[in-house]
Amino acid sequence: MSDTEEIEEEEVQFMTNITAPKIPDGEKVDFDDIHRKRQEKDLSELQSLIEAHFIQRKKEEEELLALVNRIEKRRAERAEQQRIRTEKEKERQTSEKLKRQKYDVSDATRAQTVGCVSAVL
Repeated sequence: MSDTEEIEEEEVQFMTNITAPKIPDGEKVDFDDIHRKRQEKDLSELQSLIEAHFIQRKKEEEELLALVNRIEKRRAERAEQQRIRTEKEKERQTSEKLKRQKYDVSDATRAQTVGCVSAVL
């Protein structure tokens, strides 16, 4: 026997295990009742799916709001950091400008002092 023949036999055996549902002998089968119960079961299943959907949707809405709040908070923090950084840069430039001015003034006075000394000599 080859491998393919064994597989075919297994499939056939699998299909033979299925049996049709049995109808009770001597009893009257109420198909309307079976149909009504099936509809009730389907309705309850549908209602539970709808409820689960809305619970999940509410959870996702809360997560979305939390994300939006976190983004806004982060944006505000970044704006504050940028403002502080800009202020520090302005202060640094101002102090550097003052240092240059003092240096220029001291150079000018030194040049005048040196000029006076060389004129005396």
